[in-house]
Amino acid sequence: MVNRILHAKDINITFGALRAVSDFNLELREKELVGLIGPNGAGKTTVFNILTGVYSATSGIYTFNGEEVKKTPTHKLIRKGLARTFQNIRLFKYMSVLDNVLVANNFNMKYGVLTGTFRLPKFWLEERKAKKKAMKLLRIFDLDKYADAPAGSLPYGQQRKLEIARAMATNPKVLLLDEPAAGMNPTETEELMKTIKLIRDKFGIAILLIEHDMKLVLGICERLIVLDHGTIIASGDPQKVVNDPAVVTAYLGKDDDEIDEEEAKNKEIASIKAEIFNDEEEV
Repeated sequence: MVNRILHAKDINITFGALRAVSDFNLELREKELVGLIGPNGAGKTTVFNILTGVYSATSGIYTFNGEEVKKTPTHKLIRKGLARTFQNIRLFKYMSVLDNVLVANNFNMKYGVLTGTFRLPKFWLEERKAKKKAMKLLRIFDLDKYADAPAGSLPYGQQRKLEIARAMATNPKVLLLDEPAAGMNPTETEELMKTIKLIRDKFGIAILLIEHDMKLVLGICERLIVLDHGTIIASGDPQKVVNDPAVVTAYLGKDDDEIDEEEAKNKEIASIKAEIFNDEEEV
């Protein structure tokens, strides 16, 4: 039986009078790849911030590997095996590609302050192991040829991949990816799909993915959760979810002044569905 690794139950968070997330529930199992989608402002990144300790939920239960972690700070969650990337690239742009990955590996270094300060033998042993591991990750992501280049000099798509490689250096059990395909061209997105599948299959990592590129989402996710105004409006099989009327309405929106003519309305809905869900059927 596949074990549940991350569990959020009835999670709520308010900012003043605004309830940003309402009764959010999630079960993520080992090696599962789940998509979290919804229109802009739906609360997706807020959910990520709760799960990674950036925000503390107002109420609800949140466990990681069976342990209650609702009040656990970010750095401790990373050590427990929870890693993430962000919407906006957050690399150390003037450091080398290799050093960006090595920095993340510091969470796993097994020597004390004195060993590090005086460069004792164990320090050099750990450093060699860390570099070997970092180069292995760069090869997996096809970034090894850029190892000595400044991270900021990489093409945009490669910088996105480097962010994922850096997150992987922390030895995660769960990886949260916040719009990893943002700014990528179709070729880069195809490569990213392969990379995400590789991470799941090769390392056995559970992945929760926020993404607006529905071709990518439908191509790799086993299950979808749809948020709108901080509330789950649909979840389950991807193909069924994207055709759920509530999901289509959430993306389309409503305008009572423009729905008098049924034929025009139907054409508009079909056109937007084609755009959002990559439906190739002619409208």
